[in-house]
Amino acid sequence: MTTTTPRTTPSSTNGEQGDPRLDAELAGIDVAHLQHVLLGHYPELRLAARTLMSDERFHQIPGQTLAEHRERVLAQLRLLAVEGDVHRSFPVRFGGAEDHGGFLARFEELTHADPSLQIKSGVQWGLFASAIYHLGTERNHDEFLADALSIAVPGAFAMTETGHGSDVAAIGTTATYDPATQEIVVHTPFRAAWKDYLGNAAQHGTAAVVFARLITAPPGGQAVDHGVHAVYVPIRDPQTGEFLPGVGGEDDGLKGGLNGIDNGRLWFDHVRVPRTNLLNRYGDIAEDGTYSSPIASPGRRFFTMLGTLVQGRVSLDGAAVTASRLGLTIAITYGNQRRQFASASPTEEVVLLDYAEHQRRLLPLLAETYAAGFAHEDLLAAFDDVFSGRNDTPETREDLETLAAALKPASTWHALRTLQTCREACGGAGFLAENRITGLRADMDVYATFEGDNTVLLQLVGKRLLTDYGKSFKHLDAVKVARLVAERAADAARFRTPLHRAVQTIADVGDARRSAGQLRETATQRSLLVDRVETMVAEIAQALRPAQKADPATAAALFNQHQHDLVEAARAHSELVQWESFTAALDRVTDPGTRQVLTWVRDLFGLTLVERHLAWYLVNGRLSAGRARTVTSYIDRLLTRLRPHAQDLVDAFGYGQEHLRAPIASGAEAERQDEARAYLKAQRASGDAPRPEKHVR
Repeated sequence: MTTTTPRTTPSSTNGEQGDPRLDAELAGIDVAHLQHVLLGHYPELRLAARTLMSDERFHQIPGQTLAEHRERVLAQLRLLAVEGDVHRSFPVRFGGAEDHGGFLARFEELTHADPSLQIKSGVQWGLFASAIYHLGTERNHDEFLADALSIAVPGAFAMTETGHGSDVAAIGTTATYDPATQEIVVHTPFRAAWKDYLGNAAQHGTAAVVFARLITAPPGGQAVDHGVHAVYVPIRDPQTGEFLPGVGGEDDGLKGGLNGIDNGRLWFDHVRVPRTNLLNRYGDIAEDGTYSSPIASPGRRFFTMLGTLVQGRVSLDGAAVTASRLGLTIAITYGNQRRQFASASPTEEVVLLDYAEHQRRLLPLLAETYAAGFAHEDLLAAFDDVFSGRNDTPETREDLETLAAALKPASTWHALRTLQTCREACGGAGFLAENRITGLRADMDVYATFEGDNTVLLQLVGKRLLTDYGKSFKHLDAVKVARLVAERAADAARFRTPLHRAVQTIADVGDARRSAGQLRETATQRSLLVDRVETMVAEIAQALRPAQKADPATAAALFNQHQHDLVEAARAHSELVQWESFTAALDRVTDPGTRQVLTWVRDLFGLTLVERHLAWYLVNGRLSAGRARTVTSYIDRLLTRLRPHAQDLVDAFGYGQEHLRAPIASGAEAERQDEARAYLKAQRASGDAPRPEKHVR
């Protein structure tokens, strides 16, 4: 790891002023300072977790059988229960610290050792134990929580069904109260209602938190379905490991990744548990069958219960960022050492990262990884703010859920793209399991549908954007609404006219630097990104206006017609959130040289987004053809500027070889290359080198 001496010479704060050549001379990274910035809000906790994960007892062993990997991860889980500070988010009386953000910060670092360990830990403490904690009351905590935390009871989180994944409200499993025995009867009435893909269900779990439609019949009344609630259900004999009467299931078997987790299916045939096994924070049953809830609205009650489990999406966002950082550290380190093809020199092959296309493949992904990391820290802060109780209101919970639903798809899809590109950039070496990239890629695959399918989550974000758009009209009378709609339509039409594009062309004519200067301004990038989101949302809202007065079938068809537009608007919103987080993070970088380099990284991210959606900006008249060409040319300039700093940018992630565990990133490749160059140099000096055939006359 290389550390650059901190600079004290004044430099442009955000890359918008001064001589670019002077900025380039002053730019350089203080790796130690940047590493501290990247550790975020919980540096000590993250570093402590990384130290623990450097212990080879927690490392994945490539090539293990399914059974061996499962047993290793279970043993690691038990080690964590003793050594890993895994109770951090839970009450003090259970050995915790009620530190919700710190809990997730440590939890995300498990990805370095083995993503299967990270996810199995998430199943046990982030889902099973957290459901008991957040959905239960003290009676549930006293009875179930201690054993869940110590892993005396390995547990499953039984929400997803074979027939219903993201649509939790439509699950088929029922929990019917029997007042004669004061028991809840849990039942899966058909095959599609089987609980599926559950960690700890195939082998290790002895209990499950089962989500089911709670049905009660008050005295003399008709049965009522109160919607989805959670019930604690024992599923196996802890001594024999056999299913308890009425419980059955199957092993999901070998998966595309995360094979250290025993995913499986569960079904229930009229399984009876005590009434008090209902996790009753948001809904309870009296002995006579009377139902009560502190939240009167069934819809609001449902979303409140699910909202308490948002930490799963927050942690997946962080784990995906970690995986991207690992892949890029391996690929860029290797690309800085591996040589291929002679170029200007007949005797020296070129380092891969010196090739412009190699820079094009990796450095924009590195910029996006930086953006995703800064956005994750903001998400983690928002999560802790709500769950600590410092700022826990219905509005802040809704904001947190929307933010998590926006960032989790962005970071998980990004991790998959990044790891695939890193694999290809490392050639055959990247395909070897020992270099970890293929394994990380396989393990990350399911993150795109874990804890909510990414596309479905973006629909939720899109609907929230539309809701907020509608609220902006709430206090306006009909005349003002009509005027505002007309103004926005006129504004959109203005951008689409040749006149607007001509203004840009005239302003830029004869001086490409003027156009590039505009693009590197923070205000210009923000304007381009914000305008795209606002325009997309406004157009969808206008297209859906007829649905307000249409019959349900017509309204549904109209919404379905614009579903893709809604998802794309949400995606644009998530990109804007990441860019804003990156821009805000620049203020936390106190070393001027480091801040200059990071500003270029931020610019690379922002302009890569513009280039990615260049067709939209051209079709909608936001950019002239000339300025659109400048976007790509300025990205190329940024890549050249960032090339000398690429290694420092990945070194700042703070991973040692004990975290990477990839031979191609260990320095071995540099040794091989140096050996080959020394051999050929000596051969040439001796005069014994054979002459190429084409030089023989």
